[in-house]
Amino acid sequence: MNVRVVHRVDEMQSLGEQTRLSGEGIGLVPTMGFFHEGHLELMRIARNLADTVVVSLFVNPTQFGENEDLAAYPRDLERDLAGAEAAGVDLLFVPSVEEMYPEGFQTAVHVDRLTRGLCGPFRPGHFDGVATVVAKLFHIVKPHVAVFGQKDYQQLAVISRMVQDLNMDVRIVGAPTMREPDGLAMSSRNLYLSPEERKAALCLSESLNLAQELVDAGERDADTIRSAVETHIQRAPFTRIDYVTLCHPDTLEEVKTIEQEALLALAVFVGRARLIDNRIIDGAEKGTKA
Repeated sequence: MNVRVVHRVDEMQSLGEQTRLSGEGIGLVPTMGFFHEGHLELMRIARNLADTVVVSLFVNPTQFGENEDLAAYPRDLERDLAGAEAAGVDLLFVPSVEEMYPEGFQTAVHVDRLTRGLCGPFRPGHFDGVATVVAKLFHIVKPHVAVFGQKDYQQLAVISRMVQDLNMDVRIVGAPTMREPDGLAMSSRNLYLSPEERKAALCLSESLNLAQELVDAGERDADTIRSAVETHIQRAPFTRIDYVTLCHPDTLEEVKTIEQEALLALAVFVGRARLIDNRIIDGAEKGTKA
């Protein structure tokens, strides 16, 4: 099987339209490339959900801040082509910046309340860039289903809200975070880590587990849990916390106590790599009888 590579928006739109008219379902996996096993798993999920699998590969400049890593973001098209082929992808959409944002472009999609917390204050404009480019990809590719990873939990929430609010005819599927054997969440930015920083980065997944252990032991106060998580992360070298937040899994609004479920979300710099991770903390009483 050879993956077809498309660079032009008009060609991709035509292929999407033809595929829909033929009665085949289209599955889309939006990416910024430099595929790791987490990306490939999203592609395999899409393969099981659709007749035709399209992967978009576009390092979207509008979701990077002024001092972020746009120029340094890892790229390797040949490697990505091989990975996509192994995962059963039919088509790789690789547009240029000029194709996606032609001269005079001035429209943006903004999702309000879900972007006020977590990464929102630390990355101004980021989610407008994400929502806008994903909306464009939906109009270009015309998918029936699109698959996103839950590691980017806020991104998944924003896209799901956008689709619901704007009546977009696409089903959003969230896939569990893929992790390395030692627990580190897979990310293209892990490439930035030195061996010592890579070891230190384990503090993120360890702190998620610590929070669940505290809740299992009876702790319900969010401030106490957050403080324990921050202390654990700060003990690791090379780390700088952007945020540690316990919030409602649907609204992303901060909670004061852990009741049934809460999302624990982290953003931590390890060296120059800004890493995110999260876990749904289960606050249900254990061992209760019906």
